[in-house]
This record gives sequence, C-alpha cells and structure tokens, in this order.
Amino acid sequence: MESEKTINPPSGFTVFALFLVILVIAAICMGLGQEPLGTIIGAIGVLFVLPGFIIVNPNESRVLTLFGKYVGTIKKDGFFWMNPFNQKKKVSLRAFNLNGQQLKVNDSIGNPIEIAAVIVWQIKDTASAVFAVENYIQYVNIQSEAAVRHLANSFPYDNLEDETANITLRGGAEQVSLLLEKELNERLARAGIEVLEARISHLAYAPEIAHSMLQVQQASAIIAARRLIVEGAVGMVEMALNKLSEKNIVEFDEERKAAMVSNLLVVLCGDRSVSPVVNTGTLYH
Repeated sequence: MESEKTINPPSGFTVFALFLVILVIAAICMGLGQEPLGTIIGAIGVLFVLPGFIIVNPNESRVLTLFGKYVGTIKKDGFFWMNPFNQKKKVSLRAFNLNGQQLKVNDSIGNPIEIAAVIVWQIKDTASAVFAVENYIQYVNIQSEAAVRHLANSFPYDNLEDETANITLRGGAEQVSLLLEKELNERLARAGIEVLEARISHLAYAPEIAHSMLQVQQASAIIAARRLIVEGAVGMVEMALNKLSEKNIVEFDEERKAAMVSNLLVVLCGDRSVSPVVNTGTLYH
C-alpha cells in the first residue's frame, strides 16, 4: 500500500510568464509570415504548458499519478505548475461530519434498542484514502455503522437488569464515546482517516419494549425512594427515643416503646397525610 509523499511543485506564476513569452514568440513568427512555425510554437504552449497549471485551495490537496504510478501529494495551497501528463485527484483535508442513521440492535443482554452516533473525521493520509479503498466516504459510512453496532452489543442499555455492569450505554456516555472513537480509529486507519470525535446522538429502547422498560424504571425509582425514606425514618425514631430517654421526659417499657416506634414509622413512611387520634385510655385498657 502506498504511503503519502508530500511534494512542493514549482510556482505557477513563473511558468505562466514563460507561457506568455511562448505566445508572443508564436505571434511574432506568424506576423513575419512563418505561420507553420508560429502554429507549432503556439500549439506547444497550449498543449504542454497550459494543462500543467493547478490551483490548490486551503485545506485541500491534489493526489498526482503519472501513467499509473503515484507521484506525490500537494498539500500546500497556491498556484503551481506540474507535468501536464499527471492525473490530478482533488482530496479535501477539511473535517467531515457524519450524522449516522438510527440503528435497531440488541444490547449485551438482548434488549432491542435504537442507537445513532455523530462522527467527526478527517483525512490524514491522502495516498491511503485514494489507493487503499475504493471509495473512502462509503468506507467511513459502512465501518461507522459496524462500529456502532458492535458497541451496542458490548454493553447493556442500563443496569436495571445487569447490576454488575460497570459501563452502560446510558450511564457511561464519556467512556462509551472514548471506546467508540478508539474502535473507529482502528477500523479507519487502513484508509488514512482519523476520527476527531465520536458521540452517541440518539439512544432509546425500541418501541415494542419501551413501555415495559418505563414501568421497570418507575418501579426501581419507587423502590429506591422507599428505601431512602425507611432509612431516614428509622434514624429519626432512634434519635427520638434516645432524646426522650436522655432527658427523662417519659419512661417506656418494651410494649410502649414498640407502639411508639410503630406510630412514628407510620407517620414518617406513609405517602398520605396522617390524622391524629387522641387516646384517653392506656395501652392496657
């Protein structure tokens, strides 16, 4: 596989001045009645000098080949002159933005999900981009889709069903992006392409399971909230009993202590407002 070779061709302005001189000589010869000589000189300038001029814009390049052999790449912008028999292929060095389509794949535990990625890439080796693959833009599209599918198959969407997962597609956005960028650079290195940034732009459960997974998420949120409420309520009950005992406000036997704990837990853990009840008797009557 050809590796990139940067060349600096001569300035086109010097050769253009020479081209003008050739045209003047041809005109003088024809003016002196030597039409065949003037025609030949003019034809040489038009056929062999004029086609060699080339303009390279900023952040663009020209890949040159001569009779099937790679000559080199012009990366410097400006006006140049090259061998007119060279074939010149324009290759952009600007950054490209690929907004990938939404893909329907299964995550690592088999849940169908929808995923898409935004990828920013740039050509670093023009020779590899032109000669190593048939069409480098199509190559980027196909390899990007394959990398996103592989990424989705490697991790679970969330840790609701796999609590041991260290990285999830939804929770580990930064890590997932770095892994995607690394895999894309490995896949696209053959084409001389560097991935500057890769981000997940769309991530969701597939429509057929979205409602069920939403219910699972809601149930998990309720359980987590209840666990937090119970932990706080137990701490508050413990603090209340300790304070009452320290200040000798009231003495509780085990049965009264159990009744107070029960009442406090009902008040603190209930999801509705409580209604106070005045007890004029005792626990024993």
